[in-house]
Amino acid sequence: MPLYLASPCSPAAAAKLVACVRASPHSRHLVRAPHHPASRRISLLSSSAAERGPSPAMAAAEAGASAAPSSGVKQALISLSDKTDLANLGRCLQSLGFSIISTGGTASSLEAAGVNVTKVEQITHFPEMLDGRVKTLHPSIHGGILARRDQEHHLKALNEHGIGTFDVVVVNLYPFYNKVTSGAISFEDGIENIDIGGPTMIRAAAKNHTDVLVVVDHEDYPALLEYLQGKQDDQQFRKMLAWKAFQHVASYDSAVSEWLWKQSNKGDIFPPSFTVPLSLKSTLRYGENPHQKAAFYGDRSLSVHNAGGIATAVQHHGKEMSYNNYLDADAAWNCVSEFENPTCVVVKHTNPCGVASRQDVLEAYRLAVKGDPVSAFGGIVAFNTTIDEDLAKEIREFRSPTDGETRMFYEIVVAPGYTEKGLQVLKGKSKTLRILEAKRSGKGMLSLRQVGGGWLAQESDDLAPEDIPFTTVSQKAPTDSELSDAKFAWLCVKHVKSNAIVIAKNNCMLGMGSGQPNRVDSLRLAFRKAGEEAKGAALASDAFFPFAWKDAVEEACENGIGVIAEPGGSMRDKDAIDCCDKYGVSLVFTGVRHFRH
Repeated sequence: MPLYLASPCSPAAAAKLVACVRASPHSRHLVRAPHHPASRRISLLSSSAAERGPSPAMAAAEAGASAAPSSGVKQALISLSDKTDLANLGRCLQSLGFSIISTGGTASSLEAAGVNVTKVEQITHFPEMLDGRVKTLHPSIHGGILARRDQEHHLKALNEHGIGTFDVVVVNLYPFYNKVTSGAISFEDGIENIDIGGPTMIRAAAKNHTDVLVVVDHEDYPALLEYLQGKQDDQQFRKMLAWKAFQHVASYDSAVSEWLWKQSNKGDIFPPSFTVPLSLKSTLRYGENPHQKAAFYGDRSLSVHNAGGIATAVQHHGKEMSYNNYLDADAAWNCVSEFENPTCVVVKHTNPCGVASRQDVLEAYRLAVKGDPVSAFGGIVAFNTTIDEDLAKEIREFRSPTDGETRMFYEIVVAPGYTEKGLQVLKGKSKTLRILEAKRSGKGMLSLRQVGGGWLAQESDDLAPEDIPFTTVSQKAPTDSELSDAKFAWLCVKHVKSNAIVIAKNNCMLGMGSGQPNRVDSLRLAFRKAGEEAKGAALASDAFFPFAWKDAVEEACENGIGVIAEPGGSMRDKDAIDCCDKYGVSLVFTGVRHFRH
């Protein structure tokens, strides 16, 4: 966030700025300076070798005595691509007695703000070269960063070569991530946006954090200034800055690595090794259960930039999201995003318990809830259309089909957008109702899942009905409406936990069975929920039927199902075909399995 300091900045003004930022809702991102701030400091500092005489500490080192604290000029090295709050930082550091060393555009910005600056080339006695590729890669810079103040031979070496130390290093990097995600860029342009000098300075300062404060985030400037005004040294604060610095460089390098892999291995989505850069978005109340601690992280991988999904959803209203809320909202959003026509999906414990598509989305909502009103109560409702005032009123006032009186309660409503009136009405349903606005989930993502000691990676299951053949293998071919029902059921069943069975008709899920160790029990659950409406409907199975006679296939036929869609591939496929032919039921093979564990 932008910060505004008086110029010149007094310590009192800097303290006031810290208090201001702490009051900000974004202040949780700051690395906190301790309340008993710091600093024991040994300084061997000057503006250039030509101007510098030996400091008392250097003289002591040369004489073989232990290095002692010096009252010499303190130096801060600043080199920034993102210059947010740079002028304020420079003024404050200068008012705290720091001599500021800087590079190129950063130095120009500081000078324009009235800050006295010594340019890096005045320290190195060497101009920038190779189109700016070489600026700070010099012993006069890195010696001053890496020298340990408690090592006499380090101080002696600095003195021999006329090198001063740095107490503060403030660096951020070329915007590589933003550059390569902003659109099509040439390979050469991408390469030129890989920072070399910046990560080197950051890593050097972080390694020597005992003596050097390293800052990579402008939101940490107030904490830095507060710390520098202190009278005690706090190594924990320094360690936190060093951790953040190394993490910053690691995340940066992961983006470069990911980009280069894609540039050089366009057909292979599984590199021999890779890093997933995660950024903490929130600490959650607890995990799946109250005794488990939990947090929510956003993925900064290039592959998911602008990919949509629940992780990037905007919350307009309601209680903070919980661990289970995220899982359920993700399941609901992924399912409803599959459908092109106006659709409502109701999810409970990551399983869709109601799905309906209609041109009239109000009707779709009513039918989705009716599919399993008991499960829908306390569930998550997702739409793939904008929620307007009429739909919001229906969601707010709709009564449970079980008794016609109880107003339906939901944990979350998620949609791609809301009208102003629609959002206003929906907020009136409950103070706790979480209202999310999400962007449609992208396709072609890499799916990761943790197992003990490792991770599984796979392509996302993006196949749609139009991507596969529905091959009739029975004597009776399905009618157009039956085939449409089969495709709808097939699209639903891919989002139900295995073993999964879905019964659907007229673009509405009538019943589903999920998560059973055997397919027969899942089938029976689906029929129990569908009731008499199952007659003439379509049934989809996420995997083939291992048995037919006196098993799931025959039971489905006896219950009056009209068409069955399954992958096929069983040793007993012929039994399933013969069984369907006996009962006059259409059977189609998709050739595609939809296991979901």
